[in-house]
Amino acid sequence: MDNKINNVLMVGVGGQGTVLSSNILSLAAMYDGYDVKKSEIHGMSQRGGSVFSHVRFGTKVHSAVIPAGEADVLMSLEEMETLRWLEYLSPTGRILCLKENILPATIMEYPQGGADFISANYPGSYVIDPAELKTVLQNVKVFNVAMLGLLSRLIGISTASWERAVVELCPDGTAELNLKAFDTGRKLFKD
Repeated sequence: MDNKINNVLMVGVGGQGTVLSSNILSLAAMYDGYDVKKSEIHGMSQRGGSVFSHVRFGTKVHSAVIPAGEADVLMSLEEMETLRWLEYLSPTGRILCLKENILPATIMEYPQGGADFISANYPGSYVIDPAELKTVLQNVKVFNVAMLGLLSRLIGISTASWERAVVELCPDGTAELNLKAFDTGRKLFKD
């Protein structure tokens, strides 16, 4: 285990599983022996508002909040939320973006071009089309866990710890589906 602090910022919209995702990441990191700190904000999440969670893990972590410009990974479950949080990404950071377009209550038309901007300006990033996941999973409620599978290929946490955390934290009766989603996400990795 190295002394580097790993910074993962998870963002999305209420109801997408952002908080569950950050809980799974935190528990998996703890199972691998890391010190973990987490901070989350729900805001107006029940009304489709922004939800975000900072997860930091390493040998010793003193603060849960990731400073701007220091996120190693920005994992987003909604395209516009990705753009909203770009200032937190480090110069060498990676973006994992689910190209989900959820129209906020105050906007009449969803802005176009976000995914193209991410792909063109952030090398090594992944923009995942939800339709690609739906062909395998048929259940949008596990897309967050599929994104965790992709994330698992970028950070140093054992697959066994990830799977244990998924089984323990996902709703009763959904372990098999969530493990399938996690494996589906792992297969998206192309480096």
